[in-house]
Amino acid sequence: MTVELIGIFIYIVAQFAIGALLFRKQASEDDYFLAGRNVGFAMATFSIFATWFGAETCVGSAGEVFNSGLSGARIDPFGYTICLLLMGLLLVMRIYKHRITTLADLYRERYGKVVEQTAAIIMIPTSLFWAAAQIRAFGQIISASSELTVVAGMTAAAVVVTAYTVIGGLRADIVTDLVQGILLILGLALLAVVTVVHLGGISQAVALIDRERMSLLTPDDSLWAQIDTWMIPILGSLVSQELVARIVSSRTITIARRATLAATAMYLLLGSLPLLIGLLGPHLVEAGIDHEQFLATIARLHLPGILYIVFAGAVVSAILSTVDSALLASGALASHNILGPLFRLKEERMKTVLARVSVLGSGVIAFVMAISSEGIRDLVETASSFGSAGLLVVTLFGLFTGYGGRVAALAALVGGVGGLLLAENVLMLDAPYLFSVGSAVALYLTIGLFERKYQRPALPDLN
Repeated sequence: MTVELIGIFIYIVAQFAIGALLFRKQASEDDYFLAGRNVGFAMATFSIFATWFGAETCVGSAGEVFNSGLSGARIDPFGYTICLLLMGLLLVMRIYKHRITTLADLYRERYGKVVEQTAAIIMIPTSLFWAAAQIRAFGQIISASSELTVVAGMTAAAVVVTAYTVIGGLRADIVTDLVQGILLILGLALLAVVTVVHLGGISQAVALIDRERMSLLTPDDSLWAQIDTWMIPILGSLVSQELVARIVSSRTITIARRATLAATAMYLLLGSLPLLIGLLGPHLVEAGIDHEQFLATIARLHLPGILYIVFAGAVVSAILSTVDSALLASGALASHNILGPLFRLKEERMKTVLARVSVLGSGVIAFVMAISSEGIRDLVETASSFGSAGLLVVTLFGLFTGYGGRVAALAALVGGVGGLLLAENVLMLDAPYLFSVGSAVALYLTIGLFERKYQRPALPDLN
């Protein structure tokens, strides 16, 4: 076992300790999934930032920019920054007012129980894809820090993050997010400074960047494909349970909104560091390196032992926070919106037990998805696009209008998934995600008209 791996192991043990200390404070489902709805500004800000800033932002984005230049950063950090900004400006206050536990609760209030459970079934795979991306990245870090294979690293990662999440819940996650956020800032800033100094300073490093790598466009893609690439992160993650959980767990509506906007600024600033390292990549490592191990390789080459441990701890921080949130989101949707009502659980203790079992099951499924995938970016793109078109449409119409009912919402949810599958596998369109959004909107509007036209008027009150 290497010194670096020992350092990572010690860091993970510390996370377990925090989770164990807070274990007894989770007496209800709200405690476990929403930290008692009592999170302050600083904790909420770091938690939103750390949840959003995952493996795809550091490991995945740096590798994509190394491979493709600035166009590899369209999804992350640029696309997700815009998404987070839109959430803070447009949706936070409306969502918070509903005092929901999960996003599916909003659909139950607005459209009914069938829509609630249909939406939950669609959202669960999305969270699992996010978790699988983090597990895969964690495996890459462990593999780069030891003699373990990537698969062995992913196995260890899945065991660690699943057990940590089952024990800690959202309260432990939020407490550790503060430490994790600080470590992440230090680790990425340290690596960026060391690599820039290695190349002779900031002015010389910038001069080395090939100007052809500075374009946000990809010459081989059509205009529709370019737009679709941007819309996947911006619209595809605008309504996500992971983010909603942080919003509704905040102590006040003002804290929720300000924390989201502050986290947006942090996300763009910190997300620019892996981007810079990726642009400088051709001058730091030889061509042909596995792009998913690019950032870890740079760190091993340019950071001495103790500094590499700090960096590895920073990346592990990002991964732990994001996978924790994804597993909690999946577990919340499964236990609160599907299994709990199915078994008609009323006692808080049994609800909490079911929540932990659901999180454990989510971890197992996410691990299988991680070892079966082709890469981190594939998992992230799937997480942002699968089923999100219908969810986006149903959420926006539900929050901002009274138009449309249960049938319109169901049609949009099914149409969003079906439209994506049709566009990708049959029509072979350049913009499958935009097609799925358009399909969901068209179905919602059309069915909504029929609902309005044929809705029976209420009987007059004769009393």
